[in-house]
Amino acid sequence: MADKKFQLTKRDRFNVMWHSQFLQGSWNYERMQNGGYAYSMIPALRKLYPDKKDLAAALQRHLVFFNTHPYLASPVLGVTLALEEDKANGADVEDEAVQGVKVGMMGPLAGVGDPVFWFTIRPILGALGASMALSGNVVGPILFFVLWNLIRLGFLWYTQEFGYKAGSAITKDVSGGLLQKVTRGASMMGMFVLGALIERWVNIKFIPIVSKTPIQKGGYIEWDKLPAGAKGIQDALLQWDMGKGKQLTNIKTTTLQDNLDQLIPGLAGLLLTFLCMWLLKKKVSPIWIIIGIFVVGVLFHLWGIL
Repeated sequence: MADKKFQLTKRDRFNVMWHSQFLQGSWNYERMQNGGYAYSMIPALRKLYPDKKDLAAALQRHLVFFNTHPYLASPVLGVTLALEEDKANGADVEDEAVQGVKVGMMGPLAGVGDPVFWFTIRPILGALGASMALSGNVVGPILFFVLWNLIRLGFLWYTQEFGYKAGSAITKDVSGGLLQKVTRGASMMGMFVLGALIERWVNIKFIPIVSKTPIQKGGYIEWDKLPAGAKGIQDALLQWDMGKGKQLTNIKTTTLQDNLDQLIPGLAGLLLTFLCMWLLKKKVSPIWIIIGIFVVGVLFHLWGIL
């Protein structure tokens, strides 16, 4: 590696952290948070690449797909800052390495932010502030606002610094192949996480009825024999038991989706994902893919297929 000509100061890195608060200010359905990510990197990239052509290439490098929890993007930014700093100073850091690290980190980190921030820290602070406000204490909402932003800003800064130091350690061993190993591992982890989320995020239900089978007496709820009022509703719910007990009617209806789920659950969603991947490989715009899925979904619903 050549002697460093550019060095990101703490002030430069703080400016990146400050810009990252607007990570979600430029959302789009094609590349999600890419505009906000590139905007966050601008203070550092301007210093690392004084030549406009190099700066444009660096910005283009960070306008690819990116999506994670807005606060957990900070460690990814930190690692990216270190990689860009070494790249600007002559290190053999390929564009694919930068993208591989980003993709590998954003997937696992995305699932961490919601339970930590939205489901733990914020409700606790909100309950504290609300309890004080209900008693007539004006300090309640002020305390919530101050504590939440102290925690949020502190987390953004220190995790970004942690990522920056970790990224510097990685790029020092470029000749030893550590960066290539980290890039490969991060890419594999990212693809694994995204693949595991297909079954959760991609849901397709085929509703055409395949068969209707009469159910023997005792296998369904006999509504005319239930007690009146709330007691009857309670008995029905106990007999039904979230679909694990008796059926609601004396006819069991089997749909096409039921048969598919018996073969391979989530098969339709997986096939749709493979189709989208194939279309992307054929250079079809993601916008056209989204529009196509929307149109086909609406038509299939009107035709009684989905």
